Amino acid sequence: MPQLRLDELLEELQARIDAARGTRDRVHSLLEAVLSVGRELDLTQVLRRIVEAAAVLVDARYAALGVIGPDGESLSQFLTVGLSEEEIARIGPYPTGRGLLGELIHRPEALRLVDLSEHASSVGCPVHHPVMRTFLGVPVRVREEVFGNLYLTDKRGGEQFDADDEAVISTLAVAAGVAIDNARLYEEAQRQQRWLSASAEITRALLSGGSRSEVLELIAQRARDITGADVADVSVPVAGTESLRVELALGGDVAERLGLVVPADGTLSGEAVAEREPVTTLDLAGDPRLSAGPRCFDDLGAAVAVPLGRAGGLVEGVLLLARRGGGQPFSEQEIGPLLGFADQAALALELAERRRDAEQLAMLEDRDRIARDLHDLAIQRLFATGMTLQSAARLIDHSGASDRVLRAVGDLDETIKIIRSTIFGLRARADATGHGLRARVVRVVEQAQPTLGFAPRLSMEGLLDTDVPAEAADHVVAVLAEALSNAARHARARRVEVSLRATATQVVLDVQDDGVGIPEQGRRSGLRNMAERAEGLGGELELSSPPGGGTRLLWTAPLVL
Repeated sequence: MPQLRLDELLEELQARIDAARGTRDRVHSLLEAVLSVGRELDLTQVLRRIVEAAAVLVDARYAALGVIGPDGESLSQFLTVGLSEEEIARIGPYPTGRGLLGELIHRPEALRLVDLSEHASSVGCPVHHPVMRTFLGVPVRVREEVFGNLYLTDKRGGEQFDADDEAVISTLAVAAGVAIDNARLYEEAQRQQRWLSASAEITRALLSGGSRSEVLELIAQRARDITGADVADVSVPVAGTESLRVELALGGDVAERLGLVVPADGTLSGEAVAEREPVTTLDLAGDPRLSAGPRCFDDLGAAVAVPLGRAGGLVEGVLLLARRGGGQPFSEQEIGPLLGFADQAALALELAERRRDAEQLAMLEDRDRIARDLHDLAIQRLFATGMTLQSAARLIDHSGASDRVLRAVGDLDETIKIIRSTIFGLRARADATGHGLRARVVRVVEQAQPTLGFAPRLSMEGLLDTDVPAEAADHVVAVLAEALSNAARHARARRVEVSLRATATQVVLDVQDDGVGIPEQGRRSGLRNMAERAEGLGGELELSSPPGGGTRLLWTAPLVL
């Protein structure tokens, strides 16, 4: 009997020693896990280490970490351990926080279950999802705020999760919260450093006299790089309309968006202009508020539009940043520095406008000087030379020589007329409110932008304001307006190019588009009117199809009517 009692005591002692060793090993594993998690500074790697460490500590077959989104009701990230890439692909999209996973979102406290399918909040698993029984869930808090939840299922060996498992995972969750907070602070410090470097770079570009387009592209590119956005656009209001035109486009299908004109109402950029503050969306393609304009953002998700305004409150443009569908929403930590960038962009626009005004003033002053010099020096000398030759011609007996001198006098007269016409052109200031042909053509093109949905390309050459007669100028404006209207209504064009030039003998209007061409049975009243206008002036209208498709309209009229 004494020997039997001694054996029982020895066995009990051995069991307690084994239990102590197990506890020691578990504590050692927990410390290693805490150190492993705490060593990382990259947030994504921290989250991955937390999930892996949790699975090892409680010997779970499957583990996951769900990050709660900004709405506090759903999961924005879901990291898993125990599932292969093939299994994940077969299961489908990650859960968003319904059912049992949502139970911990609404009640952030530890939860242990023998069979998760029997819980009242369980809604079952998707097809191809592995069968799971035992369950342990623990919230992860960062500074008293619930960051997410750890989910562990199927303890190996068919055992259940016990109180010790819960205590270990709860301890890991506390350490995980500290590690996540450290990673966030480090990430924020790195981001702030990048913003400061980008701001310094933009300031240098502004002070060095960089052009408006260069500075805007630099601002948009740095904002896109730092925030990890896939698309960055800068849109500006179209004068006299309730529309916005995409002046700069980076990322994605640039050709589809650049020059695009969209209404302000029903677009994210337009809402930012109206509100004069940043506006965000979680789904740029599917947001019901954003129903206007062409569907060129169908593959984009989270987006933010930041107005570019001056101190007086006038919005000069909008910076739009967007991520692909499924990307993370833009946080307050990202939007805050964007406001500083928006101020710099507004400064770039204002400096560019002031520089353009100064250059325009310098150009006009230079033109006045050239015109004055031509009038006071060149014309007077040519006139004096002509008078001398004309007087000398009367003293020449040889008829051939006299005729040559008189022809030279005639050439000088023509030269004086050309110089006077040039002087008039230099001094004519046909601006946006003027009545010159150039200004009228610019206004017609600008008025066509909202209807076309993009900005036509315009080029002009020659003395259009001085050499083109008023009657011909009226016809040019009317023909151009009709051509752009046809391109908008019938051609379904994505590009229109307008060229207007005045040669020595005629004015030439060339309008090309990449649309569907002129249908055989379509109405031709507009084309007939254009042809009649040309014929009435002694010119002609020619229609053709370029090799790449579309329509080319060539309208000509002589300069001498």
